[in-house]
Amino acid sequence: MRHEPRVLVVEDEPAIAELIAINLRHNGFRLTLAMDSASAQRELDEVLPDVILLDWMLPGESGLVLAKRWRAHPRTKSVPIIMLTARGEEMDRVAGLDAGADDYISKPFSTKELLARVRAVLRRRAPERVQGSIAVGALLLDSETYRVSFNEQMLKLGPTEFKLLHYLMTHSERVHSRSKLLDRVWGDHVFIEERTVDVHVKRLREALGPNAGRMIETVRGAGYRLTTQTEALVSA
Repeated sequence: MRHEPRVLVVEDEPAIAELIAINLRHNGFRLTLAMDSASAQRELDEVLPDVILLDWMLPGESGLVLAKRWRAHPRTKSVPIIMLTARGEEMDRVAGLDAGADDYISKPFSTKELLARVRAVLRRRAPERVQGSIAVGALLLDSETYRVSFNEQMLKLGPTEFKLLHYLMTHSERVHSRSKLLDRVWGDHVFIEERTVDVHVKRLREALGPNAGRMIETVRGAGYRLTTQTEALVSA
């Protein structure tokens, strides 16, 4: 299923908010609109977006205050923020970026530029793409045909388990923390509990079977590692 990036638009001018909404929806984004700081905070508490378009001047707290708060909070610190404002002076741009904004667009702006900026910040926060073929011992993965085999026997993996295995295989013999796996496999703009990684590792091991599954080590207090040295497994 195609992922439609979720955008939280915080803008108190209805005409500008509607223009942004129409163009983003037309280009495959899901929109949530907020007209002031209080409703923006409620929407953010409800669902974490992939990117935030944040107006500087808002009823209640300013966009600058919101950006600083969201950057300081563990749950929202990695969500890309693009500041929208009529304040185009250099000192204002610097203030916006210092507050934690990833990018800054001065009004009036073209919708093409806005879309390009949104896509750019999402690319910077995107997970690694699954590309090429790789072999670790008797375990083979081919991303072109979406096939995985062990000792020439085909295995069936779900999409997330496939991406997880690809990352572990391309970085074999290294220990990866849960947070690092979240960043590299899911993408660091996605808010998922770290224990979700444990669930997918368990599913991956089950899909690989008792022999290939043993190649994924749980390293106590550190994370996971894919290795061919299965005689030295470390339990959690």
